[in-house]
Amino acid sequence: MYVRPISEPPVQDPDDLTARARIRDAALRLFTERGNDGTTIRDIAKEAGVSLGLVRHHFGSKEALREACDRYAVDRMLRLKEQMMLDGEMSNPGFMSAAHPQILALYRYFARALVDGSPAAAGMFDELVELTAQWTERYHPGKLVDRRAHAAALVAAQSGLLAMHEHVSRVLGADMFSPDGHLRMTHGLIDFYSQPLLTPEQAAEGHAAIDRLQATRAAQPRTTSEGTPR
Repeated sequence: MYVRPISEPPVQDPDDLTARARIRDAALRLFTERGNDGTTIRDIAKEAGVSLGLVRHHFGSKEALREACDRYAVDRMLRLKEQMMLDGEMSNPGFMSAAHPQILALYRYFARALVDGSPAAAGMFDELVELTAQWTERYHPGKLVDRRAHAAALVAAQSGLLAMHEHVSRVLGADMFSPDGHLRMTHGLIDFYSQPLLTPEQAAEGHAAIDRLQATRAAQPRTTSEGTPR
């Protein structure tokens, strides 16, 4: 499968891509714009400028092509996230300039996947939770009570932005999937991640309250769904 390195600029001439890559990229665009149900394999062939037979030759069916798009999108997003979060590329202007259009396109794809219920959304969520947990372990070792729950909450918050992008865009007064709207939303996310809402004392009190509740629940006899003791 063709994967363009992030350091390369976007290819301008579609003829420079392999037929398989052109079909995949056309499918990514149409699945994003129309959703799975609103896209036919004939539409994809027309968008890619190839014959219907060539699409079937490379992918067999629309379902197989959608799965290939899902795998590609997950792989690209995770590679970009790893480079930003684990390899320290976030401060590299050249990387961010090249990565931003790709990230924007992938966010649009996953926003549609969340609406369509694509398996890609579930796979992406699980992988990002793992990556986020690794990142917090690397940069904030020992500071979290439940690292996996923390990672899941962060990823869920960002996934919620994608699923509710129409509401977010309305509040911002700009499409959050436009270049300017996305950059503004990214500023908001950076502030969200870097500015705690609770003081250390408030956080400690909250954790202590939860610990007391867990201890109380553990001491109580468990009951069945009918309310009788087990």
